[in-house]
Amino acid sequence: MVFKHDVLIVGAGLAGLRAATEVAGKADVALISKVYPTRSHSGAAQGGIAAALGNEEPDSEEWHTYDTVKGGDYLTDQNAAEILAKDAIRAVYELEHMGVPFNRTPEGKIAQRCFGGHTSNFGQAPVKRICYAADRSGRVIMDTLYFEAVKKGIKIYPEFHVLDLVFRDGQVAGLVAYELATGEVHFFHGRVVLLATGGYGKVYKVTSNAFANTGDGPALVYRQGLPLEDMEFVQFHPTGIYGLGVLITEAARGEGGVLRNTDGERFMERYAPTIKDLAPRDMVSRAIYTEIAAGRGIKGSDYVHLDLTHLGEKKLAERLSDISSFVKIYLGLDPAKDLIPVHPTCHYMMGGIPVNTEGNVTDEKNGIVPGLYAAGECSCISLHGANRLGCNSLLDLVVFGRRAGKNILENLDRLAWTAPPAFPERDSLERIRQLRENKKGERQVVIRRQLQKVMMDGCSVFREEKGLKKVVEALGELEKRANAISIDNKSNRYNTDLIDGLELLNMLPLAEAIAASALNRTESRGAHSREDYPQRDDEHWLKHTLIRRTGQGVSIGEKPVTITRFEPKPRTY
Repeated sequence: MVFKHDVLIVGAGLAGLRAATEVAGKADVALISKVYPTRSHSGAAQGGIAAALGNEEPDSEEWHTYDTVKGGDYLTDQNAAEILAKDAIRAVYELEHMGVPFNRTPEGKIAQRCFGGHTSNFGQAPVKRICYAADRSGRVIMDTLYFEAVKKGIKIYPEFHVLDLVFRDGQVAGLVAYELATGEVHFFHGRVVLLATGGYGKVYKVTSNAFANTGDGPALVYRQGLPLEDMEFVQFHPTGIYGLGVLITEAARGEGGVLRNTDGERFMERYAPTIKDLAPRDMVSRAIYTEIAAGRGIKGSDYVHLDLTHLGEKKLAERLSDISSFVKIYLGLDPAKDLIPVHPTCHYMMGGIPVNTEGNVTDEKNGIVPGLYAAGECSCISLHGANRLGCNSLLDLVVFGRRAGKNILENLDRLAWTAPPAFPERDSLERIRQLRENKKGERQVVIRRQLQKVMMDGCSVFREEKGLKKVVEALGELEKRANAISIDNKSNRYNTDLIDGLELLNMLPLAEAIAASALNRTESRGAHSREDYPQRDDEHWLKHTLIRRTGQGVSIGEKPVTITRFEPKPRTY
C-alpha cells in the first residue's frame, strides 16, 4: 500500500511531536512511530527542562550558554548553544500555556531547582535553573504535546517500523515501513522526511534506554552512505540502579542527595570541590569508576551509594515520588531510610545524524540533503558537544523540533514531489525474506548479547587503544554472523522475533561507528575518556568527527567546531 503526505515525521517523542504540531494545519503531516506515541522514550525523562527564568534566584541566558559550552568540553557549536539558551524561556512559557503542570513556588511562579553543570556567574556556584514537574517532567510534557497533536488532527501511524529511506536523484522521495499489526510493508510518499527516532543506548548491556532505542534513524542515514557525526561521545549517567540501569534522576542530587563510597565519604568533594555532586555527568561517572578501581566501592563491590535519607519523606514524596517508587519496587529499599546502590548506566548519545541549526541533514561537505531533516537525540547539531548537561535534552527537543518544523514550512514549496524509483520496497522485502528463510543461522539474541557485552567491556566510560581495536574486530565478526541469522517466528502479526533481527542489523553498524570514532580520537574530552591519552588536546582535536561507510570500510573525516565567544580553557568545577 502507498500512503502520501507532504511531511513524514518518523518518531513521536517530543522532537517529532513538536515539529508535527508546528507543521499541522499548514501542510499535510503524518507521524510514524515504532511504538504507540505515548510510549515514546521522551516520557522517561525525569528531572526537568532548563531555562534561565530566574524565578528563584538570579540567572541569565549568557550563563546558560556558557554552561552548555563548558559542559560539552568546548566541542559544542556555540551558535547552537546560544540559540538554545535564548529560546529556552519562550519554550518553557509556551509549554506552560499548553497546560504542562510544572511545580510552583509559593508565589505561583514555575519552581526551579539545581542540576549538574548548571551554574551562576560562569561557574562560581550551582544555580536553580531547572523547571520541573516532580520527577516525571518528560511524561507530562509529552502527554501535553500528544494532546496538541490529536487536537490538530495530525495523522498518526502507530506501530510502524521504518526500514529504509527512499531517494530519487539525490532528493527524498519517501520511506518504507513495516506494519507490526499485519506484517505488511508499505511505501510512504512524501516531499519531506524528518527523523526523530531517539537514541541507541541498547547497543550497551547496561542502559537507561527503552527497548525501542536501537538507532533506527541514524542507521537509515548511514545505510545511504551519508555520514554520522561525533559518534564516539556516549554519555553514561552516574546513577543507574545497580544491576538494572534504571535511572535515578540527577534531580535527586539537585535536591540535596549525595554520593558516598564504602567509607561513607562524600567523595565528589575531591573531584569537583566547587559544585561537588552537581558536576557534569561525565565527571561524576568517571569519579565513581575511579572510586571502585581504588577499592572504595561498597564493601569492595562495583557500585557506590546514593544517600537521600537526609531529604525526608515529605520532600521525597513531593519532588522525587517516581524514583522513590522505583527504589522500593526494584530493590525493596526505602530511600528515606536506606542508601541506594548505584552504578553508571548508558544514557545519552551526543553523536548522530549531522544537521544544521534549522534541522537540515548535511553531508560530508556540509551540503544540505534536499528534503531530509532530523531532530532530537538521533541528530547532532552539535549542541551538546562531548557531554550533554542534564535538562538540556528536553529543551533541545522542543526548541530544535520547533525550528525544524518552521524550516520545513518555509521551504516546502521549493520541494517538488519526487517520483519514487520502481518498486521502492525491494531492498526492505529482501532483508525480511532472508531473515524468514534462513534456517541454519544463529538466533539474533545470541549476537545481540555479545554486541552489548563487547561494547560495555571495551567502549564505555574508560577506553584505550588495545581494547578499542578488539571491539572493532569483534564487531566485524558479529556483523558477518548477523547477516545469516534466522528467526523461529514466521508469523505476520506482531512478530517481535523479526523486529529484533531488523533492529540488530541497525545496531551493529552504529556500534562500529562508535568504536571506530573512539579509536580515532586520541585524546580525552567530555564523555570520551582515553586512558592512554588522558589529556584534552585542543591543538589536534578541537574538531568534530564525521564517519561514513564505504565499499572499503569506514572513512573518517572532520569538520570545525563553531566558536563564537567562549575560547576553550581548562574544565574545572
